[in-house]
Amino acid sequence: MLARITSAAIMGIDALPVAIEVDNHPGMNTMKMVGLPDAAVRESQERIVPALRNSGFRLPKGAVTVNLAPADMRKQGAALDLPIAVGLLAASDQLAGERVSQYLIAGELALDGMVRPVPGALPMAIAARNLGLRGIVLPEANAAEAGVTDRIDVIPVRSLHEAHAFLSGNLEITPWVTDTGHLLSGNHRPTPDLSDVKGQAHVKRALVVAAAGGHNLLMIGPPGTGKTMLASRLPGILPEMTFEEALETTRVYSVTGLVPREEGLVARRPFRSPHHTATTVSIAGGGSGSMPYPGELSLAHNGVLFLDELPEFSRSALEVLRQPLEEGVVHIRRANYSVTYPCRFMLVVAMNPCPCGCRTDPRKQCRCSPGEVQRYMSRVSGPLLDRIDLHVDVPALSFDEMMNHQPSGLTSEEARRIVTRARERQRSRFGNGLDTNARMDTRQLRRFCALTPGARSILEAALRRLGLSARAYDKVLRVARTLADLDEEEHIHERHVAEAVQYRSLDREVFAY
Repeated sequence: MLARITSAAIMGIDALPVAIEVDNHPGMNTMKMVGLPDAAVRESQERIVPALRNSGFRLPKGAVTVNLAPADMRKQGAALDLPIAVGLLAASDQLAGERVSQYLIAGELALDGMVRPVPGALPMAIAARNLGLRGIVLPEANAAEAGVTDRIDVIPVRSLHEAHAFLSGNLEITPWVTDTGHLLSGNHRPTPDLSDVKGQAHVKRALVVAAAGGHNLLMIGPPGTGKTMLASRLPGILPEMTFEEALETTRVYSVTGLVPREEGLVARRPFRSPHHTATTVSIAGGGSGSMPYPGELSLAHNGVLFLDELPEFSRSALEVLRQPLEEGVVHIRRANYSVTYPCRFMLVVAMNPCPCGCRTDPRKQCRCSPGEVQRYMSRVSGPLLDRIDLHVDVPALSFDEMMNHQPSGLTSEEARRIVTRARERQRSRFGNGLDTNARMDTRQLRRFCALTPGARSILEAALRRLGLSARAYDKVLRVARTLADLDEEEHIHERHVAEAVQYRSLDREVFAY
């Protein structure tokens, strides 16, 4: 008898349909699997046979051929265990009913017949909806993740026996629906507050400007001045994620198996902080196997990527940032695959002013020579610095600031309200899906960045004195536009350009050398 089961295989952040055809015909008791299965799929036979036996089902008699179509697409992972087992039951006349053809099925089997969670549940649920199926049958632990998908029944099962009972019509299971409104409200997630950081009022101002316009930020200062604390509080002052943003971010996390099981939706803006020993592949994504995985760039999608001790990262790991920062996607091409991951994030980086870190600390003596300082600073390429909108100095705290144990400056809630108003002003101005000034192209810069005569004079003087590149010039304009939005001004005035130029401190320092 021939049975056909619908499942899916993950490629990038998408799930591609896989038709599992199981043919049980007279012959010797053998089982052959074709259709480019990887090692995990080939080993599924060793899990499926004990699972069938321990669940009270008989093993198919005769020869069994399992075909995974399309045959030219490599399949990997253990998510095909459950659909293959269901196909064996259907091909051996142990399972019948219309439901078998109405649901996409996925799940890993334990030897006792229990169903284990698998990565990629959300893309699989979306694939089932796109195929016009009634729903998806998958492990109970993946139900919250798949349940964010609308117009489809998400059926959670705990065992092969339970899946068999449902598909045969002998058991009714209530479809799982995830409460996305509660998750997106953010009320249940405590976050570190911006006012907990002592002093650094001008750096907090720079954080608000960066968040309001979606700008990249560089903080430079001695160790222990609060750079990491400030960066970790940036997601808390960004606007709450929309459902579309949360869904796209969750798809990235889903294929890596990092979605919180109890929530099912990445509803809080990600904050990724890889160690400076991270490799280029771990930053950009990819891998040596047949399945590429998202890197830190994509895991920070719609959130913040924080690189501490920037000059300590390898040159190749830093240079891989350049194109994704411009395009908002990262292209990974290898001999046997080509995928594109989304990676639109805010880049926040921190570094010391010199190898010993004491050059700008008035209480400590720097031991570095000018040549050592220049070599240290040159580890970060000019093209990468050009792509960072705001450079801000983070000085050492005074004794009075360190002794002050009271909240300082804006709270995260107050800052988020300011940022949200500025973002709303930008969305209203652009009206075409663009929501931040940092993403304006050249044509939009000319249209929306109208300068007063005084502002134009200041910008011209800064351009001559600092020797800014064309890209850095555009960055100054974008930041000035954000500053005007924070002041609810239609035109860019002198004070906006002057402050925007002050946020190019590293350009001033490099020019001084």
